[in-house]
Order: sequence, then C-alpha cells, then structure tokens
Amino acid sequence: MEATLQELAAMALMKVLIWSAPAVLAGLLVGFMISLFQAVTQIQEQTLTFVPKIIAVFVVLLITGGWMIGEIQTFTQDTYNTIDRLVNN
Repeated sequence: MEATLQELAAMALMKVLIWSAPAVLAGLLVGFMISLFQAVTQIQEQTLTFVPKIIAVFVVLLITGGWMIGEIQTFTQDTYNTIDRLVNN
C-alpha cells in the first residue's frame, strides 16, 4: 500500500511538471527574446519583459487549457480508482 501511495505521489509530481511545461517554456522563450532585444538595442527597461511574458503565458494556457483539463480529469479519476482499490483490498 505504501509503495502504491509513493507511486501516486511521484506520478502527481511528474504530471505537474508536464502540465506546467508549455506555459513555463513560453515565458522562458519570450523572456529570452526580449533580453536579446534589450541587449542589442541597449534598452534597459525592467518592466518591458513583464507584460509580454504574461501575454505569452496566457495565450499558451488558452491554447493548451482543454488538454490540461482533460489530463487532470483523467489523472484524478485514475487516482480515485487506485485509492478505492487500496481501501477495498
């Protein structure tokens, strides 16, 4: 039983990393492009990176939101089924 719970916890952590990866990578990519632009133009405005990153993350969440919700729903159902199996054995 303890091994199964550890597997569930490890799987949950891995799923969170997978689900958050598109938004994090979008923010990283936009931040890199803006930093490169700032280095080339020597514009050192700190707030310049903030708004584009938020917009990029929001757009990625809009695009991948349906997939994320489906994955979360499947994972939750699988987790409940596993817990039910553990309790009833």
